[in-house]
Amino acid sequence: MREISVNPAFLRDVKRLKQKHYDMGLLVEVQAVLRRNDRTLLAGRYRDHQLKGNLRGFRELHIQGDWLLVYRVEGEHVTLARTGTHDGLL
Repeated sequence: MREISVNPAFLRDVKRLKQKHYDMGLLVEVQAVLRRNDRTLLAGRYRDHQLKGNLRGFRELHIQGDWLLVYRVEGEHVTLARTGTHDGLL
C-alpha cells in the first residue's frame, strides 16, 4: 500500500471545491485507488496519464468529467498536488 500526502495548494483546492458542492466522496475513492496502485482502474476509469512540459514528473487523472487530480509518485509515496478543472489548473 502506498503512502499519500497532500500539499497546501491541494488543500486550498479542496476547500474551494467543497464550497462549490463537489462530491468529496469521489475524491476519497480515487485516493483509495491510488493507495492500492490499481493501474487497470486508474488507466480505464480515471484516464490516468503522464503530464509534459512544466508539469513533467506529475500525473493527471479525471475524477469526474472536467474534475482533475494532479499528483506525483515517488516510489511508494504519492503526493496530491492540485485538484480542480482544466481551466483552473492548466
